[in-house]
Amino acid sequence: MKRSEINRILKEGIDFLQSRGFHLPPFAHWTPEEWRLKGPECRQITDAQLGWDITGFSGGDFSRLGLLLFTMRNGSFQDSRDPFSKDYSEKIMVVREEQVTPTHFHFSKMEDIINRGGGRLVIQLWNSTPEEKLSHTDVEVSCDGILRIVRSGGFLVLAPGESITLSPRLYHKFWGEKGHGSVLVGEVSRVNDDHTDNRFFEPVGRFPEIEEDAPPIRLLCGDYPKYYPFV
Repeated sequence: MKRSEINRILKEGIDFLQSRGFHLPPFAHWTPEEWRLKGPECRQITDAQLGWDITGFSGGDFSRLGLLLFTMRNGSFQDSRDPFSKDYSEKIMVVREEQVTPTHFHFSKMEDIINRGGGRLVIQLWNSTPEEKLSHTDVEVSCDGILRIVRSGGFLVLAPGESITLSPRLYHKFWGEKGHGSVLVGEVSRVNDDHTDNRFFEPVGRFPEIEEDAPPIRLLCGDYPKYYPFV
């Protein structure tokens, strides 16, 4: 992805969050120049990979295949002795109309996916087999405390305020429903590790290779080692 495209996606995402009245922590707005001046007191941000994350899943068309995320809370993988390390995670995501996050599951993470406002979120579900294939069995999930059963490959649509609990090894795919606008999506989960805990059914790239055609307006999690001296 080009840095200029990432900058545009970030600006559009920040505008959408503001339009929904969703406020991010101060470090979401630090510039690269401000990051260079931060001291070791900010290590928890980088250790836990808090902050901005954009992926196009190597598809080449972010509007069709992609996701904008901001991680606000997470446990630390690098120092279990950290007294402030958490055993939970929280993200906010912007999912556009018909913008797909491809089929995947998490080996360890259980998560609640929550429609925080805007449009409607469509989720497609499959159980996984021991061989990590798509199972043909019916899927049982909890939606706001109510048991729901859908067929293999079936769909659930979350309106604003609704949520679904996704257990480990449950394949899921989601996108914003056509005609309803972008969706503000929350995620509350166990500790998140996007480097080792994701299993995509079809191979994709999770973290983009960036063509630096413009200066960054905000840092992505993967940018921290280039700008923050205490990584």
